[in-house]
Amino acid sequence: MATVVAGENSKGEKQSIPMVIGASSAGTIFEWYDFFIYGTLAASGIIGRTFFPSGSETLQMLLAWAGFAIGFGFRPLGAIIFGYLGDKLGRKYTFLVTIVLMGIATAGVGMVPSAETIGLAAPILIILLRICQGLALGGEYGGAAIYVAEHAPDGRAGFYTSFIQASVAGGFVLSLLVVLGVQWGMSAETWDAWGWRVPFLLSIVLLVISVWMRTRLKESPVFEEMRREGKMARNPFVESFTYPGNGRRLFVALFGVAAGLTVIWYTAMFSVLSFLQGPMKVAGTTAQIVVAAGALVGSAWFILFGHLSDRYGRRRVIGTGYALTLLLLMPIFWLIGSQANPGLSAASERAPITVAGPNCSFDPFANEQSTACGRVLGELTGKGLRYTVVKGQELTVTVGATVLAEPQPGDLATALESAGYDLTPQTPPMTNLIVLFLGVIALSFLSGMTYGPVAALLSEMFPPAVRYSSLSIPYHIGTGYFGGFLPFIASYIVARTGNPYAGLGYTLAVVAFAFLVVLWGEGRSWRKDSAEPRLGR
Repeated sequence: MATVVAGENSKGEKQSIPMVIGASSAGTIFEWYDFFIYGTLAASGIIGRTFFPSGSETLQMLLAWAGFAIGFGFRPLGAIIFGYLGDKLGRKYTFLVTIVLMGIATAGVGMVPSAETIGLAAPILIILLRICQGLALGGEYGGAAIYVAEHAPDGRAGFYTSFIQASVAGGFVLSLLVVLGVQWGMSAETWDAWGWRVPFLLSIVLLVISVWMRTRLKESPVFEEMRREGKMARNPFVESFTYPGNGRRLFVALFGVAAGLTVIWYTAMFSVLSFLQGPMKVAGTTAQIVVAAGALVGSAWFILFGHLSDRYGRRRVIGTGYALTLLLLMPIFWLIGSQANPGLSAASERAPITVAGPNCSFDPFANEQSTACGRVLGELTGKGLRYTVVKGQELTVTVGATVLAEPQPGDLATALESAGYDLTPQTPPMTNLIVLFLGVIALSFLSGMTYGPVAALLSEMFPPAVRYSSLSIPYHIGTGYFGGFLPFIASYIVARTGNPYAGLGYTLAVVAFAFLVVLWGEGRSWRKDSAEPRLGR
């Protein structure tokens, strides 16, 4: 295949690399903003109260996160559909279509009446719109990543595509900043009544900007040359699985790359936000500011490690990130937990909660628990408190030195208050806030190591004719199912165990397996002399 100059198409028309990166990254930021605004508000409880009301706060939260996960569940289907179109019709027009679909669906979420108004139709409409968002996102990432990679000069793909990776974090930060800005401009009553819908409706403005920017882009030079020379795949979806050597590459891309990096990313962003606002009882605005600031500063890690992957190899950088995650993730969360709410931490140490009794189990999916012990566990879980369950003949709840035998409604709340458990949202002292901020930056460091180089790695793994499909399918299966279901699975584990740190076990298990797959994978991107063949070859 003839050499193609980066930034120049088959007609000799040039466009600047900053324009390529800027337009692609801005669109990615806006599209992920659209997708993440749901998760940002789900963490605060508004989505659950509005669209999934129930008699149990825990069930309400799980249903809201299930709606979040459904969008991710449809990302692989979007990857198949738009990956096929991207390999047949072109990179530019495909990811232009995806951003229009995303913008319309997001604005639609802001227009759906509450379940109190239209009943069951409300959650059904939300789920349908989340499906549309998932389909759109399944086609967006692959298009933007490949488009930038195919414009990058030799040896710089990691650095140039790292801006796309940082843009994903940018979408999350933008969602937090918009929520904070809208909240600041209105009363708490107005925000709870209808103001939370404004961030969704702002998607229309972002959509107009994104479409304007992306219509100014030219088609990828690699795709144009491939089309001119008649080397396009007849059926990109089928050929993604039949192309020689692609089976192993798809396995590594799914389980070794996408699954591992995505659980780290969602743990570093959504899990820490939910952890602070939930079990740690940090004031919502305070938690959002800390996480947004930490994620914004931490986005520089994505670009740094994308650049370093050009020098030292993609999988070496990612593998090191996995190893550090296995060592440091739990200690970082312990540090955050110790500083988030000093009063609550002290009460938990001074007066631990123990529940004993027969049939002592808790069903997070039940509106009402069938046993007295289950109801106690449900109350503790709804309050986000840590507890230990032991066997016993009669129901007994111990809070420090206070022992409650067969507690009646209200007894537990009184005992908790007497033991010093203050469950009102708190704002930690400035010294503690600085530690929280540094903790979020540390989590972003782990995420940047594993996420920064991934667009270049995946683009280099697959041949141009089936690159859009081959990259998108494993990436969105991995991120959609392993990552998208993380908040739901982690919340379920926490609800069943009563341990706010237990959900991290899911992240660590997935990362451990991904680390082994990366070690098993082979290719030049693992070595220091990792200069891959040109993306167009």
